[in-house]
Amino acid sequence: MDGKWQKRLKKFSQHFIIIVLIVIMLYPLVWMIGSSFKESSKIFVEAHSIIPSSWHPENYIEGWKGFGGISFFTFFKNSFFIVIVTTIGSIISSTFIAYGLARVKFRGKKFWFAMMMMTMMLPFEMVMIPQYIMFNNFDMINTYWPLILPNFFGVPFFIFLIMQFIRTIPIELDEAAKMDGCNTFSIFFRIIVPLVTPAMMTAAIFSFYWSWSDFMGPLIYISKPELYPVSVALKLFSDPDNLTNWGAMFAMSTLSLVPVFIVFFIFQRYIVEGISTSGLK
Repeated sequence: MDGKWQKRLKKFSQHFIIIVLIVIMLYPLVWMIGSSFKESSKIFVEAHSIIPSSWHPENYIEGWKGFGGISFFTFFKNSFFIVIVTTIGSIISSTFIAYGLARVKFRGKKFWFAMMMMTMMLPFEMVMIPQYIMFNNFDMINTYWPLILPNFFGVPFFIFLIMQFIRTIPIELDEAAKMDGCNTFSIFFRIIVPLVTPAMMTAAIFSFYWSWSDFMGPLIYISKPELYPVSVALKLFSDPDNLTNWGAMFAMSTLSLVPVFIVFFIFQRYIVEGISTSGLK
């Protein structure tokens, strides 16, 4: 076998493996979308089939009605409020902290940076009870404050991401700005922020996705159904005492993925720029 056929075989093998992996990863999503159009009682009977034997688009109508007079519009509205405020707070605070750790000289900077990195190793289960006690003492249970407020003090992963991006920016830009009369805040807003926009957008995408899919946080702090986000509201379809409406559950689960896909496809180029730092060119 000559070199030409070896290259073709290698290329074919690579494409074949990629296609197989894509099918494996997309199959659960396609199965869920197909199941959202099936009759609820036949979803698991026809689990082997992706395409429904009979189409039932009314699952989306039934699911959108929600529960107890609370439609899924309310749940989507709650999720968007939490996600938007959380994302804004986490990006603004993380960018400020990253700039301070990357550019500003102060005593104990290495210590505080090490402490911040150590918090990334703490699982949520470790801080869950202390945080609940703290917010309960602040009388913030059944409000969105426990879900939103911590993000206004910086997210360690975003701080590290933006900080590493800032370190790639030549320090000479700061010095030139100082010679032109800029202070620390002017340098931050006029020089640093425009250059780290790709990293900030990358962090914003991750923040949107994490906040949108967060289930444990709202489940712990919120007990009023009218305040539920989509992630918790989907659980209400499952009723161990009565018949679970699987069709409506899969229909609303499919709709809950739409905002995530829209945000990802619109801003996906920023992920590449945030990682490769091509925005500095």
